[in-house]
Amino acid sequence: MIDYIHAHQSSFWIALGFLLLAAEVLLFGFSTIIFLFAGVGAVATGLLMMAGVLPQTWIAGAASFGITTGVVSVLLWMPLRKLQDSSAPSTKQSSDLIGYGFVLQQDISLTQTGRHRYSGVDWKVELDTSETATTLPAGRRVSVVTLDAGVFRVKSV
Repeated sequence: MIDYIHAHQSSFWIALGFLLLAAEVLLFGFSTIIFLFAGVGAVATGLLMMAGVLPQTWIAGAASFGITTGVVSVLLWMPLRKLQDSSAPSTKQSSDLIGYGFVLQQDISLTQTGRHRYSGVDWKVELDTSETATTLPAGRRVSVVTLDAGVFRVKSV
């Protein structure tokens, strides 16, 4: 078996490349792209050996594998990075509750939260970071600026 691999190095590098690509897809689901770069580098090395550009020696194969992996990673890093970033969800919140106004039942401040019952749920009421005042008294009309699960962040109207 070792003699066969030694005599057919181009086939070895191509098989190694496809093995690395399969590992990237099946095991990691493109979460790491290192195996992708290495797989493409190994396939390119095998194809260069098969075309007769590289001699079928282990030194030439290892050197070509390292160089082509580096070149492929430099060429594909930014396009793959942009592709990955484009699917990121928007951080801008969209909710029907943003803009909802109500009257505070308790004083709230940066360190003290209040409560507000809306639609059968007791919501915690906090000051939003955009609010200039550090304390809002009970009876003040406020509106929801941002929200999280069970939390209204408000500022005065």
